[in-house]
Amino acid sequence: MIRKAVIYAVLIPLALVILMFAAANRQTVTVSFDPFSTAEPAFSLAMPLFVLIFVLLIVGVIVGGFAAWLRQGRHRRHARTLEREVQILREEKERSIRREAPAESSRLPYQPGA
Repeated sequence: MIRKAVIYAVLIPLALVILMFAAANRQTVTVSFDPFSTAEPAFSLAMPLFVLIFVLLIVGVIVGGFAAWLRQGRHRRHARTLEREVQILREEKERSIRREAPAESSRLPYQPGA
């Protein structure tokens, strides 16, 4: 129910704004990758402005995600270390329980009046 409300309230208007933006920015722009020659660039692309903006947005999201992933490496490493320690402690606890189990079963239970 909440998911559908979010779709109707946020995603549909956002999609409409993006479509209107794309329709309003159809003019062709030239993207030059040659900083030395503006008249005759060695490599340039001509594309609609909205395509350029969408491509740059997608590249920005990918680069930002990669940067965040790199910055969180220390936390992931720490979590792996803690997980290994927890696993070692669990195994140690299980070994301890298995060692104590035969000793407890060999004891006679308390019998009142005997």
